[in-house]
Amino acid sequence: MRSTEEWIGKTDDDKVPPRVRLRVFERFRGICQLSDRKIMPGDEWDLDHIKAIWRGGEHRESNLHPVLREKHREKSAADQTEQAKCDRIRKKHLGIWPKSQARLKGRGFAKTRDV
Repeated sequence: MRSTEEWIGKTDDDKVPPRVRLRVFERFRGICQLSDRKIMPGDEWDLDHIKAIWRGGEHRESNLHPVLREKHREKSAADQTEQAKCDRIRKKHLGIWPKSQARLKGRGFAKTRDV
């Protein structure tokens, strides 16, 4: 049983309070969860969501872990690429993704401009 209540953000953009950052850091013994390297004094580090919010994760203390900032940026870039692909596929399945103009041009359907 916890002696303190778990912090839960009111919105997905709420800043994590310093006391919660410290608790998360100590829970993981100051180890970057992406590189398994000890986070040393002076290292820049962030809190990362274990299960991404866009995948249904929550903005709460139990869904956060410490990561070195450089590794976090690399992971975030890869996540954004994956999220964009998932969004494209979902839109295509729902029929709301725009049709390719290149395919239409080859069939004589290209838009013409009146001059």
